[in-house]
Amino acid sequence: MADAPQEPSIPERPRFFWPGGLSARLLTLTILFVAFGGLISLPPVLAAFEQQWLLDRARAAELASLAPEVAPDRKVSEQLKSELLRGAGVEIVAISNDKIRSLVFAGPRTPARAPYLVDLRGNAGLDLLAPFSTLFSAPGSRMRVMAAPRFRKADFVEFVAPDAELKKALVDYLWRVVLVIGFVSAVAGVLVYLTLNYFLVRPMQRITYAMERFRADPDDPKARVPLSRRRDEIGRAETELDLMQADLRAALNSRARLAALGEAVAKINHDLKNMLTSAQIASERLAALKDPKVTQALPRLERALDRAVKLASGVLAYGKSQEAPPEPKAVLLASVVETAAEEARLSKDGVRLDCEVDLADQVMADPDQLHRILVNLMRNAREAIEHQEGRSEPGAVSVSVSYGEGLTLIRVADNGPGVPERVRERMFQPFAGSGRPDGAGLGLAIARELAQGHGGDLTLVEAGPPGAVFEIRLPGAPGRAPGRRAKNGI
Repeated sequence: MADAPQEPSIPERPRFFWPGGLSARLLTLTILFVAFGGLISLPPVLAAFEQQWLLDRARAAELASLAPEVAPDRKVSEQLKSELLRGAGVEIVAISNDKIRSLVFAGPRTPARAPYLVDLRGNAGLDLLAPFSTLFSAPGSRMRVMAAPRFRKADFVEFVAPDAELKKALVDYLWRVVLVIGFVSAVAGVLVYLTLNYFLVRPMQRITYAMERFRADPDDPKARVPLSRRRDEIGRAETELDLMQADLRAALNSRARLAALGEAVAKINHDLKNMLTSAQIASERLAALKDPKVTQALPRLERALDRAVKLASGVLAYGKSQEAPPEPKAVLLASVVETAAEEARLSKDGVRLDCEVDLADQVMADPDQLHRILVNLMRNAREAIEHQEGRSEPGAVSVSVSYGEGLTLIRVADNGPGVPERVRERMFQPFAGSGRPDGAGLGLAIARELAQGHGGDLTLVEAGPPGAVFEIRLPGAPGRAPGRRAKNGI
């Protein structure tokens, strides 16, 4: 046989390195975000530092400008002038008073390159780009700074100085700030990581571990996630996972029981068909007898054997969760109810049948499947009444029918104890809906499946007490012909 054509392999795109674990990603992202927040604050911090540095130089230049006023003959020697300029870190100091600018001190030489202006008199706030302009200025640049006076009455104080010293101070301060930001980012990242790891990552790891163990072996006791009783989303996730695991275990157990049941049925199906064939042969021999009692009971025996043979033939299909498709036709409901009541062992001496169906009432249904639905409902009602403790009044099962717009509604009611609340939610689930310890929990599941196969449904209308009421909804409303009412009871 030729080999199947292989799909062309798609080359994997190169990806940026990214830590695989949630913990590593959390730590990395926390450090990066804190560092990013620190870098955002870097421009205003540098601008404030530069402004304060320039104001300090302006105050020093202003104090130096007071020297001529206190000196004898208002003259300052060249040596003192040089020391004052060097101490203030400036080259030129000027004062503007009444809009007249006067030069106080000037260095021995004046460079040809014009300085750039820095005006500190306004109230516009910090210039966030000024520090970066200083850092990237051309070598040998000079700055002309104007500031409001503090120690004397004047319009402004002005000084000229090279920006090399300011640039060096900015670089040193920038490195200190970056180191502080890096240290704070690392500490904050570790603290946030440890906190989130304790409250988020570790619980998620426990949940993931439980899911992996459960997938590998649902019966492993260690696959159950330990509940922390938290009230947040993690606690809800733990609770929901625990409930989901319990539901899946129950479903797997039910599936295993169904598989075992199907295997057992497959083994006995052949022998059961042989025994039913022998019973049919015996019924044919009984038909040759002329006993009136045998003749009266024989039709019912033959109908029961025919239904048993059909059920045995289709039991393997049911084991595969497949029912034979119904063959609906107009059926007299009263006769089906009477036959089903007899098979469900309703009697005048025990639990009786109250048939409120007219002899001419018809329904569109498969006769055999409708018979099975009614038998299951009546048998469940009889057994519930017989197992009710302290009961004094006689038990009864009533059947009525009504017609709607294209629908037929058959109601089966009893005066028993009703359906227990703990059973109501799962009463139509196989092996889970029985309210008695000895019940298999298949009757209502089968009945509902048969009703839904007709395009209708079987529902619990009233749970009681007193009594339960089930409603069979079938499509089609053939109605009824005029006729006499059926007598209550059998």
